[in-house]
Amino acid sequence: MKIVTLVKHVPDATADRTFNSADNTTDRAGVDGLLSELDEYAVEEALKVAEAGDGVEVVALTMGPDGADAALKKALQMGADSGVHVVDDSLHGSDAPATARVLAAAIGKIGDVDLVLTGMASTDGGMSVVPAMLAEHLGLAHVGFVGELTVSADAVTARRDGDVASETIEAALPAVVAVTDQINEPRYPSFKGIMAAKKKPVETWTLADLGVDAAGVGLGAAASVVREVTKRPERTAGTVVTDEGDGGVKLAEFLAAQKFI
Repeated sequence: MKIVTLVKHVPDATADRTFNSADNTTDRAGVDGLLSELDEYAVEEALKVAEAGDGVEVVALTMGPDGADAALKKALQMGADSGVHVVDDSLHGSDAPATARVLAAAIGKIGDVDLVLTGMASTDGGMSVVPAMLAEHLGLAHVGFVGELTVSADAVTARRDGDVASETIEAALPAVVAVTDQINEPRYPSFKGIMAAKKKPVETWTLADLGVDAAGVGLGAAASVVREVTKRPERTAGTVVTDEGDGGVKLAEFLAAQKFI
């Protein structure tokens, strides 16, 4: 069995994230980046499936600029067998449909893939749409927001928890499955894993390698663009109300003035 797990290199959420002044795209060069936290759950689930069976290969796949291979490095340190980095200047500013199209082409080039595992969203975009779009391009079943997963030789059984009920869904392999942050607890790379990752193969592919037309991706082909970015105002000091027996009245007046009540 061959499992492809998608890993995205995203700006560190604890850093001062900004946008490029030239085109209002996310600044990925001027801020530290890391493997999207939600993708770590997909990597961990792939490794659990591999450890439970024989002959299971885990391939980590990322799309992004130079430096995005750091996400692959983390996945390999965790235990993935190999990595693929799709990098091309024409990809800058690609929207979700273009991203899904490129990733589908990469998965097709990897070949003989039985299962694609993804996080439920990326921590920078947070759209949760790429897994479903990817499945559509690949012509595969898609199961999203999975909190528990069982993989057999020819099918997956997934539990998806909603607000009022839980669903158990079965899909034939190959399939695309997006997991939530409730499915497992991602492992920390061991020293042995960190050292072993240095010898694992990583391939770098361009759009030409995938047979994807550069005119259909990138900012110029995006269905939506950011026209203007305004920095959030600095936080100001709050109002301190001294309770002199009428604190409740002052609080109610404040809430009413702000139209909260």
